[in-house]
Parts: sequence; structure tokens; C-alpha cells
Amino acid sequence: IVVLLVTLLCAAAAVASSWEDDNLHHHGGHKSGRCVRRCEDRPWHQRPRCLEQCREEEREKRQERSRHEADDRSGKGSSEDEREREQEEEKQKDRRPYVFDRRSFRRVVRSEQGSLRVLRPFDEVSRLLRGIRDYRVAVLEANPRSFVVPSHTDAHCICYVLEGEGVVTTIENGERRSYTIKQGHVFVAPAGAVTYLANTDGRKKLVITKILHTISVPGEFQ
Repeated sequence: IVVLLVTLLCAAAAVASSWEDDNLHHHGGHKSGRCVRRCEDRPWHQRPRCLEQCREEEREKRQERSRHEADDRSGKGSSEDEREREQEEEKQKDRRPYVFDRRSFRRVVRSEQGSLRVLRPFDEVSRLLRGIRDYRVAVLEANPRSFVVPSHTDAHCICYVLEGEGVVTTIENGERRSYTIKQGHVFVAPAGAVTYLANTDGRKKLVITKILHTISVPGEFQ
């Protein structure tokens, strides 16, 4: 029994020494070293279990560090991927300057009853489009049973009814003209003419696309 006890004590001491040296050498493991020294203060029969707990704690710490490093690498990779996608999108825009989606429009008027969105000046989009810099594109949306108050712009306007139906009125040189409009119709509102309209449909929006020909500053209108 005495020989067995001595052997176990020697083995535990050797394991503890080896474990402490390994942690201090490879990981600068001050916390692991303290754990091992704490085990040395335990009764001899509790030391093996204590050392095993130290190993488990260290393995968990290593795994946690590995996860953090992997997350950092993943985050950097995601940022790089996102930058590459943005650069690719910019290249696609350069190759396709004639394609515009909803995000290309800027909302200049908005209320509970509708909105007016305007496309950027063409010469700002691409040098290939500088020949039509005097023109702008806008989209008017009016909710069902809504009324667009009288207004006028310093640009000639060709309007195409994209969706819905209603009534439009223009006042030019004191003369008033009213038209019933519906999907597919085209009407003109000269620069300076007062225009107002109403959506007569109780269910659908009235959507009108406009081509504006600016007459003062190229590409600018009010």
C-alpha cells in the first residue's frame, strides 16, 4: 500500500509539473499555472481529478479563442465580399447606364395621398447620356379618390398614364381644358400652365410617368 501511495504521488507530481510547464511555455498560461498550483494544495487523492478539470478549462478556453478568431476572419471576409459586390455593381452600372430601378429615383413630394419621385439628371448618371441632359423623368402616384392640388413647373411635360384613371385639368393663358384619362393615355402640360388632377377610381392608384423638358437651367426644374 505504501509503495502504491508513493507511486501515485510521484505520478501526480510529474503530471502537474508537465501540465504547468506546457501551459506556461505554449500559452503564457498564468491562469492554468494557478489552477495547477491550486491542485497541489489538494489532498493527494483529489489531485488527478483537479488536474483533469484544469485541462478541461484550458480546452474550453482554446475552443473559445478559436471561435473568436474564426468570427474575426469571417467578419473580415464578409466585409471584403461586400466591397467586391459593391464594386461589381458599380461596374454593372457603368456598363448599363440606361437601366434605372426604383432606387434611382428621389422622392421630392410625399403625403398620405401619394408622392412624386424624380430621376437624377441624366448627365450625372453617365457621360454617355449628356446629350439628353435637358430632360428629366418623374413618377406621380395618387391614391384612390385623391386630388392633386393645382401647380405648375418651369418645364414642358409629356405625361403617360401608366395605371389607373382620373380627370386632369390644365389652365393656360386663361383657357381651361379638362380631360378624362386612363391607362395608356398621353397628355401634355406646357411650361407655366396650371395643372391639377383627381384620381376617380376608388380602388386603384393613379400612376403617371412624366418626361420633363427643362427650359431654364439644363436638367433643373421647379
